[in-house]
Amino acid sequence: MQDSGNCYKARLAIAHQQLPCEMVPIDILTGESRTPAFLARNSNGRVPTLELTDGTFLPESNAIPWYLAEDTILMTGDPLSRAQALRWMFFEQYSHEPFIATIRFWLALAPDPESHRVQIDERRPGGYAALDVMEQHLGAHDFFAGDYSIADIALYAYTHVAEEGDFDLSGYPRIHD
Repeated sequence: MQDSGNCYKARLAIAHQQLPCEMVPIDILTGESRTPAFLARNSNGRVPTLELTDGTFLPESNAIPWYLAEDTILMTGDPLSRAQALRWMFFEQYSHEPFIATIRFWLALAPDPESHRVQIDERRPGGYAALDVMEQHLGAHDFFAGDYSIADIALYAYTHVAEEGDFDLSGYPRIHD
């Protein structure tokens, strides 16, 4: 799904490494990820799902870049740096994406944004809290886990479109850089 930040993570990891890849669009808004054919590839019915050359299917938006980054410059080298990359990828999934990505989805992609107004108002502080944590970290570091890595890809995917969820990024100069 072209508009999905989760799919964007996989596309960025693929593009950074110039890997050959065929993109197959799946429209989650029309239920294409809930068809029997798609569910046979990913029983969770979510995008993205990566099909490997041996026919194995790998779902989950952070597992795919992690897999693709193995033995590349996107995977930090030492165990602590790899753990830091995982830390930020978990942060993205639990403290960032549920707020920033969900609000962006409701406002920019869902058919009736106003039907989600209460949830949007409830979640918005969580989105700003995540941005605050990121900004603070980037005030002392150039990247999230040592050098540029999959952690940066994971956090960039929805942060770069946070304004589509009516998040004001003007007070976050490090994130905006």
